[in-house]
Amino acid sequence: MRDEPEGLPSVISFGREVCGDLAAAEQREWLVTNGLGGYASGTVAGLLTRRYHGLLVAALPPPHGRWLLLTRLDETATYEGQAYALFSNRWTGGQVEPAGYRTLERFHLEGTTPVWSYALQDALLEKRIWMEPGANTTYVRYDLRRGAAPLTLSVKAIVNHRDHHGNTRAGGWQPEIEAVPGGLRVGADLYLLGTGAVVATAFDWYRGYWLAQEAYRGLDAFDDNLYAGQFEVVLSPGDSWTLVATAEEAALRSAEPDPGLDGRSAYARRQAHEAQLLGRSGLENAPDRVRQLVLAADQFVVRRAVGDDPDGRSIIAGYHWFADWGRDTMIALPGLTLATGRPELAATILRTYAAFVDQGMLPNRFPERGEALDDSEYNTVDATLWYFEAIRAYYAATEDDTLVRDLYPVLQEFVRWHLQGTRYGIHVDPADGLLYSGEEGVQLTWMDAKVGDWVVTPRSGKAVEINALWYNALRVMADFAHLVDEPADQYEALASKVQASFGRFWTDALGYCYDVVDGPDGDDASLRPNQLLTVSLHHSPLGQAQQRAIVDVCGRHLLASHGLRSLSPGDPAYVGHYGGDQRRRDGAYHQGTVWAWLIGPFVSAHLRVYGDRALARSYLVPLLDHLSGGCVGSISEIFDGDPPFAPRGAIAQAWSVAEVLRAWRATDRMKEELRT
Repeated sequence: MRDEPEGLPSVISFGREVCGDLAAAEQREWLVTNGLGGYASGTVAGLLTRRYHGLLVAALPPPHGRWLLLTRLDETATYEGQAYALFSNRWTGGQVEPAGYRTLERFHLEGTTPVWSYALQDALLEKRIWMEPGANTTYVRYDLRRGAAPLTLSVKAIVNHRDHHGNTRAGGWQPEIEAVPGGLRVGADLYLLGTGAVVATAFDWYRGYWLAQEAYRGLDAFDDNLYAGQFEVVLSPGDSWTLVATAEEAALRSAEPDPGLDGRSAYARRQAHEAQLLGRSGLENAPDRVRQLVLAADQFVVRRAVGDDPDGRSIIAGYHWFADWGRDTMIALPGLTLATGRPELAATILRTYAAFVDQGMLPNRFPERGEALDDSEYNTVDATLWYFEAIRAYYAATEDDTLVRDLYPVLQEFVRWHLQGTRYGIHVDPADGLLYSGEEGVQLTWMDAKVGDWVVTPRSGKAVEINALWYNALRVMADFAHLVDEPADQYEALASKVQASFGRFWTDALGYCYDVVDGPDGDDASLRPNQLLTVSLHHSPLGQAQQRAIVDVCGRHLLASHGLRSLSPGDPAYVGHYGGDQRRRDGAYHQGTVWAWLIGPFVSAHLRVYGDRALARSYLVPLLDHLSGGCVGSISEIFDGDPPFAPRGAIAQAWSVAEVLRAWRATDRMKEELRT
């Protein structure tokens, strides 16, 4: 057997108890990414359960325009005269045929790379899947680790050509499929290459894949895919063979001999990239699962060109369906970059977003197809305010005043527009200095679910977390003004006015803050987690007794294993289960569903009022355990509000990962920045 280059340690591993249990194996998913917005993803069992599952979902162009090009590989291994299907499919009607998961002895992660180990008599065949950083290229490598005789591996390439949000019906796509040196070309975008294999073209529609998760979500659950060709190779014990799926023809043809087709060299590059991430994180003494989150964090970082500059950076909010969102990027930035030892990346992201400022606002989201931004993309009141906190966190971590000086005029412009008023009724009320936001039919806070014309949680008025962010932003501006030798009086006076008015949110009768004051229907006393930001942000407008009361009431009524509920279970509007069609799902999204990212504000707030590092950190443990469920190695977006708190929504969410990392760092020691 050939020596294998040393790989990253295996933090997450499953044996037959999961691999042989179809229900357990198909509920666990895997994800690899390429830093462009492209990805590959599937289930441990190998079944397709989502329209987003595929081995090459290419970003054309990055970070949007994501197209499913290679759906799956159907492998059959013939060993000692017996054929073994290694793949599994679920078809219309629910039948699973073949049941290749039965040959799966082990699944584990090496860094972020999923590894399947198939036991065939005394033979052991391994499969790895990863992507090349910065390229729309997926590698699938097979290694015959042991055996008494050679093994014949036959691999059918099942392809598609659609937006990753869609579904395909057979016959609607008629690509030209041709043999090329070393493999196949499918249409204009996809090359499938594998050195040393016997290659045959095909053209046969496989109809009726049943996507269970899409059915659960009330969406079209049928998909068809095209069988485009077959690769066949004979492996002796110790041999390795790699199939390369790429939309980057030029990159693979740039050198002779071609390093792009060498699976061992490509994997060494992937492992070196991830080893470097771990090495610079400063978390060498952290538990393995915290270090695993460093690698998960990198999966959300993507390239976003700005004008003629191709090297801008942004953050994908979540996989599979989210693009980069302004709010999510700013909330996630400290955890994904500063907590992982990558401050230069934080600075690049902050500069990238400065290029998209308009009327004193950051965009909420970017169009998927690269169209020009319009007013509808700026429907967020808090992304801009989180930008202040992200820059403050950057400066606290680096003491780099160059970025502050460069972006200070942008921050000044933010404040000016909020004082005079900008889109969607966002303006400062001159009477009390508080920030008002809201118009009919528009969702502006992070609780932004909307179905048609129905805004589920409109929260128009003066929302508690928005004004906590506004107060924090003004205090940050005063601090920055002193730093850059500019007058700070205006910001200090505005902040003092907001602080004096903030008592309007507090209600002694309930012992916590109103969620919204001065709304269309008066003050909203719903018990929600938004008030935690009045405690967790660097500058708090509340006194110590009120801060502690907020932490206590949120802990008693909103805290769940994997985050905080978005609404108290005692509220008549509470919904404890997230599922069904879009209206039902969005109706539950912020009405009791547990959000993982909120564990960060809770831990920071708890640490602030109680000062117990170990106790605060204990709230993170269930989310670290969750790395073995859902998307293995990452953290889900949301969970049901009721036990057993099943993971829902996006399988891997940027701010979920980020806030666990940030909170872990915050509990390393009692930092000055956590004190009032």
